[in-house]
Amino acid sequence: VITAGLLVMAGVAPAFAQGRVEVSGFVGFSLNDGVDSESAIIAGDGNIYDNIEPKDSAVYGFTVGFLVGEGAEVGFRWAQAPTTLQATGTNDREIGDMSMNSYHGYFAYNFGESESPTRPFVLIGLGATSFGSIDATVAGVNRSTPGETQFSTTWAAGVKIFPNPHVGVRLAMEWTPTYIKTDSVGWWCDPYWGCYLVGDAQYSNQFQFNGGVTVRF
Repeated sequence: VITAGLLVMAGVAPAFAQGRVEVSGFVGFSLNDGVDSESAIIAGDGNIYDNIEPKDSAVYGFTVGFLVGEGAEVGFRWAQAPTTLQATGTNDREIGDMSMNSYHGYFAYNFGESESPTRPFVLIGLGATSFGSIDATVAGVNRSTPGETQFSTTWAAGVKIFPNPHVGVRLAMEWTPTYIKTDSVGWWCDPYWGCYLVGDAQYSNQFQFNGGVTVRF
């Protein structure tokens, strides 16, 4: 661990020395969706619920990136969306407050010259999204549902605008799909490979629009 830390610091130090580190803070709005239930549920209120999802919400976070070439960038991204989990169907019913945190290491490519005042970029990240625990009251009984963390990716495109060599604005559109579960949909048979069960993977998606300030060191 110590050796790995020294190697990271050795790689980061030249980046600071050459002014090739960018730190961004952002705020925005997230369009959130959830997953379908394998079977619809008839609740005590007489409604049918067949989907569970987080409500659309605000989002905020930060990125720390290290420019390792004229356009290449590697870094870390964290974002949090404070939201409310709800069941939907013939009615929308709020279950309880929940926070979603995403953690991704990423690779980005910035187009144009490094000193250009306007730089479009694309980004792909790998990591995880954590769905926080939920406290709810159901039929007069207080219940608590533990949180869960699942693998996720993040994809983004945007632009950085630098009216000043060291301070700029970062605008982005981002998509973060998080794997939740796989439902079996039946059997598929082939004369050569034989028969096997086919699954339908379901993802919870966040579509984000955000902007913020970028500081270049």
